[in-house]
Amino acid sequence: MATDGPTAVLFPGQGAQTVGMVGGWLNEHPSARDLFLRASEIVGYDLAAVCETGPAERLNTTAVSQPAILVTSLAMLEVLAARPAEEGGRPLDRATITAGLSLGEYTALVFAGAIRFDDAVRLVDVRGRAMQECAEARPGAMVAVLGLERERLQVLCDEVRAGDVLEIANVLCPGNIVASGSSAACLRLAEAATSAGAMKCVPLEVAGAFHTRMMEPAVSRLSQALAAVEIRPPRIPVVSNVDARPHDDPDEIRQLLARQVVGVVEWHASVERVLSHGPREVWEVGPGRVLRGLMKRIDRSLACHGVLD
Repeated sequence: MATDGPTAVLFPGQGAQTVGMVGGWLNEHPSARDLFLRASEIVGYDLAAVCETGPAERLNTTAVSQPAILVTSLAMLEVLAARPAEEGGRPLDRATITAGLSLGEYTALVFAGAIRFDDAVRLVDVRGRAMQECAEARPGAMVAVLGLERERLQVLCDEVRAGDVLEIANVLCPGNIVASGSSAACLRLAEAATSAGAMKCVPLEVAGAFHTRMMEPAVSRLSQALAAVEIRPPRIPVVSNVDARPHDDPDEIRQLLARQVVGVVEWHASVERVLSHGPREVWEVGPGRVLRGLMKRIDRSLACHGVLD
């Protein structure tokens, strides 16, 4: 049951997608369906159909999964906004701060009124295609290391890099950090981390070394797209993945979104910043339960909800 108090809204990133994440609920909410129709015209294919029936091989590509998650999350916002008051009030009306994991930051900026929906779809379409092209040009890997502190993992990255790219990419929550780089370097890191006492090392099903300098060619393309889009000061704080701080200046937001592609996703610090604003509850708006799982590792006391629960 939702609580009556300040609310934080969080949006998932790439990896949350699954075939079937769009279902019967979409046809029950015309405003949500309209978002998919508008997005499909922009990206040039039936986005709802890919989300509903796949195939998974297409949905899981970076170029498709990024707009798919963005639009699915924003469509779920429409579902939540239409919820009757007697079913937990109006949590979106009580939202005082928002954040999104990597790609999800664009969703948060749309929710906060900083970026228009159509512009966000165009930006994420450019972002996804550019990042996929980087991954195809220089294949890489990512590995989640569970049970080691950040400082220890950084030392291991430095020890086993051996001239390859190997960087900390995502700091998700205590004891859950993702490293990214060449496939060989990620394999060496997994072996070294296991020997150093890591609970588990999990290779991620991605094609590229996201959030490393291997994505550098995508930055210029994204920067050009960002320069062509109007960005307004957000109506509520949007916490940046890059520095775990909210920003009001549109030019700063543009620069941070471009840097995010090659920089560390400071999700743990971002959530701590969200919590410092004193929300009574958190809503994860989008497919999956990843962010709620991470929240339990950061603060188990806070009530966390999903739209379709």
